[in-house]
Amino acid sequence: MGRWLAGFLHDDGKQVVISGRDEKKLAQAAGQLGIKAATIAEAVSSSDAVVLSVPIDSFESVVKEIAPFIRPDQLIFDITSVKVMPVEIMHRYMKGTVLGAHPMFGPGASSINGQRFVLTPTSGQEADLARKTKQYLEAKSARVIVMTPAEHDDMMSIVLGLSHFIALVTADTLVSLDSLKKASEIGGTTYRMLLTLAESVVSEDPGFYASLQANLPRMGEIHKLFQNKAEDWAELVRNRDSRQFVQRMGDLKDTFAKEDPDFARAYENMYRVAGGF
Repeated sequence: MGRWLAGFLHDDGKQVVISGRDEKKLAQAAGQLGIKAATIAEAVSSSDAVVLSVPIDSFESVVKEIAPFIRPDQLIFDITSVKVMPVEIMHRYMKGTVLGAHPMFGPGASSINGQRFVLTPTSGQEADLARKTKQYLEAKSARVIVMTPAEHDDMMSIVLGLSHFIALVTADTLVSLDSLKKASEIGGTTYRMLLTLAESVVSEDPGFYASLQANLPRMGEIHKLFQNKAEDWAELVRNRDSRQFVQRMGDLKDTFAKEDPDFARAYENMYRVAGGF
């Protein structure tokens, strides 16, 4: 995501310089993007704004490394997938104005158009920066949501943590069934959607997903709830309790219809998405 944002800002006419600990990857990124690479000290010292795109588990060490070069007039953003811990660390070490941010999309996005960003200010000064950042991003056709770091992390436990957990358990189940190739050959739209979800997570960096599961605040509770719900539905199937199965599925259908105005087109939307397969 750091590379994606560097490219986006460069294309938008901003003067961008990047830095990193892996010199080979840094040189490769700079060459691909056509922008300048520098040491951490040079990059931070020469910038009006600093964007931190680093793994959650190494966030504090990176912040401590760059803190001596930060000026009080600088703006510092982080784009990690959790917010409470990184924002607290930035407050502890940084002299400039900080703002937690989270792009709710991956580096495979072709443009910023329609993409969601979450901003998490914690003070009046940060709220002012969030307002200006929101105006800038929305002018580029992005969608911006402002909330507290704690609200963000609570929601990410569902939005990211649960969806990633389901994808991993699904992938593990499919591999254990030893029918990946044959199922892919005959699978319909629903199966292809499920497989795409599983593969999209498994194909990424395992360290990132492990760190996310470990750092989001409600994952233990959500894992337990998911396991309980899976067992409830499995019990209905084992008992061939069609009446209760239909009742519970109908209740879910009613709830989704009330909460989601687009629910009636859900099946149609799935085929629209599947058209890209």
